[in-house]
Amino acid sequence: MKKFIFSVALLGMMMTSCNKCQHVEVIDGSDVDTVAVLNLENVISLNRQDMYLNYGEEYRWYESCILLKDYLDEESDGTIVGISNVFQVVTSIDDGCDTHVVLFSCTPTDWTKEVKKGFWVEDFPLENEIIAITFKEAYDKIMSVNMPKPHSRHCVLRKEVGPNDANPQYIFGNSEAQIYVDATTGEVSDVNPVFPTE
Repeated sequence: MKKFIFSVALLGMMMTSCNKCQHVEVIDGSDVDTVAVLNLENVISLNRQDMYLNYGEEYRWYESCILLKDYLDEESDGTIVGISNVFQVVTSIDDGCDTHVVLFSCTPTDWTKEVKKGFWVEDFPLENEIIAITFKEAYDKIMSVNMPKPHSRHCVLRKEVGPNDANPQYIFGNSEAQIYVDATTGEVSDVNPVFPTE
C-alpha cells in the first residue's frame, strides 16, 4: 500500500504544481519571466500549517519526496522541480475513528492536496525529530563526497522502520543505489543505517 500511495504522490507531483512557493524574477536580457523556486523546508512548513489548521495538533508527518530537475550522476545543480509530503491523521467518528493519509504535491506553479482513507506504514513520524540539515546542505554533502552518484533524480526524507534505530535520513537514489545523509548529524554513507550490511 505504501508503494501505491508513494507512486500516486510522485505521479501527482509530476503532473501538478505549487502556487504557494516563493517566486523570483529571471531576466534573460530581453524580457522578464517569473518562475518558482522550490524550497523543501518552506513547502514542509506550508503543508504542516495546512494540516494544523484543518486537523489540529494530532497529525503525523511521515515523508518528504523530492524530485530534482537533473540526474545526480550528470550535470546537476540541485534544482527541485517537485515535492510531495505525506501526512496521516486520525479523526474520531461516532463508533470509533477514521485514519486518512494526506498527500501534498507541489511543483513550481501549483500544488494539490489529496486525502485517502488508509494507513501509512514503513516510516516513523518526523514531526518531533531533529532535522538539523537542510535539503540543500544534504545535496551539497553528497555532491562533495567521493562516491559514485546514483542515476536518479529522487531523494526522500524519512525515518525508516527497521531492525536498527537511526536518525531521519535524506536518501538520494533509487532501488539500484542510494546515498544516505543523516538529517541530524550530516554524516554521509552508502550504507542504510537501519539495515546495515555485516
